[in-house]
Amino acid sequence: MARKTRTRRAGAFDIRLVIALLIGVYGLVLTVMGIGFTSDEDIAKAAGLNINLWAGIGMLIFAGLFVVWVVLRPIAVPVPESEQEQRYRPE
Repeated sequence: MARKTRTRRAGAFDIRLVIALLIGVYGLVLTVMGIGFTSDEDIAKAAGLNINLWAGIGMLIFAGLFVVWVVLRPIAVPVPESEQEQRYRPE
């Protein structure tokens, strides 16, 4: 008889969430810089493109896709047998 191993979600320890957080923070900073602190001289240097704004928006979209990925495909971490016996012991 095969014994089922219990699993749990990785939760906050999922590396995809850490990556999404970092890219999201950088994207937010770039978006704010592009909206409020980009001069006409900076736009002229970038061939008429507000590069901070567009890069920030792209990073925010990328971070959002990572979060969607985490929600749709969570990582299942096996629970060690010793922990299973302690936690799920019927009384």
